Amino acid sequence: MMRKSIVRFTLALALTAGLAPRVFADDEEAAIGRPNLAVFKDVSNQVLGYVNFTVFDDISASVEDGTVILTGQVTMPYKKEDIARRVSRVAGVNVVQNKIQVAPVSIFDDELRFRIARAIYGNSAFWHYANMAQPPIHIVVKNGHVTLAGVVNSNVERALARSLATGLGAFDVNNALKTDDEMKDTLEKI
Repeated sequence: MMRKSIVRFTLALALTAGLAPRVFADDEEAAIGRPNLAVFKDVSNQVLGYVNFTVFDDISASVEDGTVILTGQVTMPYKKEDIARRVSRVAGVNVVQNKIQVAPVSIFDDELRFRIARAIYGNSAFWHYANMAQPPIHIVVKNGHVTLAGVVNSNVERALARSLATGLGAFDVNNALKTDDEMKDTLEKI
């Protein structure tokens, strides 16, 4: 059970950070009996390749025997359905359980997202992330409560990101960022 939860946790972080390499199966026969990790990699590519997936969305996925469970939060209802549809087309996926939540519509939350994104990605310590196609720090806001998710290079960056996100009007900031070393250690356990 511990190994299963570690795999799920690691896969969720890899999805958030965009660390999963590209692997595709083109025919139906190759899809039968595909390992969970291979299916997950394709699921990850489908989510990260979705053009409307932004730093304000955070999706986690777990794969077991062709069943994909999607969790997390997106900012618009159409994203939830589009992502589930894209994932359902992956070879080896039999069932998609879409448990993605849609953030409530709130001007306050929208403004808070943009203020925090500007503070973090506008800081010179994070410019190298801001230039990425899929920046690794995701800013999830729900009713004024902020969660920072993703992967950064060091504990200093993790602390700095939290510091920059604090004091901008959020009720609280949950720092769920992981470091590269933590990700590597978790991946090695698998």
